[in-house]
Amino acid sequence: MNRGKKITDARSKVDKTKLYPLDEAIGMLKENAFASFDESVEISVKIVHKSYQNIRGSAVLPNGTGKEVKVLVICKGDKQKEATEAGADYVGAEDIIEKIKEGWIDFQAVVATPDMMKEVGKLGPVLGRKGLMPKPKAGTVTDDVKGVVKELKGGRVEYRADKTGVIHMGIGKKTFDDGSLMENIKTFYSQVVKDKPSDAKGNYIRSVHICSTMGPGIKINHKGIER
Repeated sequence: MNRGKKITDARSKVDKTKLYPLDEAIGMLKENAFASFDESVEISVKIVHKSYQNIRGSAVLPNGTGKEVKVLVICKGDKQKEATEAGADYVGAEDIIEKIKEGWIDFQAVVATPDMMKEVGKLGPVLGRKGLMPKPKAGTVTDDVKGVVKELKGGRVEYRADKTGVIHMGIGKKTFDDGSLMENIKTFYSQVVKDKPSDAKGNYIRSVHICSTMGPGIKINHKGIER
């Protein structure tokens, strides 16, 4: 397969056999980012576990992801006022559930109060397919509407391992300063380590790479980068 000159040149500057210190890896990532748009910065964490489908969790990135997150809250009564004051983009109950059934899905996160889950559960075929179904384990089924909305708008992300045992996550933008990217990476990595299942033995994290949207992967020395 033929590769473009820019990506070929960028890859030639990365030593695939080397474990780069985090600060050096961030500098190299920025140096090799060649796209004309503000590329996302992504992290890939390879884990070792017998059942990858059980590896999931959430983290609050202190500097956000650089992307706007539209939050929908499905609730009733005073909770609707709380959601609006916290910055939710859309708030509703049965009315908004019907709207979703008709195909509307202009949001990236959904929060629901427990009393609404009987009705929200009917949206499984729509929200579940897009990974947007509220879940107690993820903290998106809650009465603490204000707290969760602020987290989601401020940089909370949900992660899960794919079928090969790799967690992929956008953790910022190329235009973030080095310190902000480093803080986000350390926070996310530390949360993944903290969420290690009790039955995971030995070295849970096999490898960690970072890259820009179009750039090459850079393998970092993840030992000692926990916050």
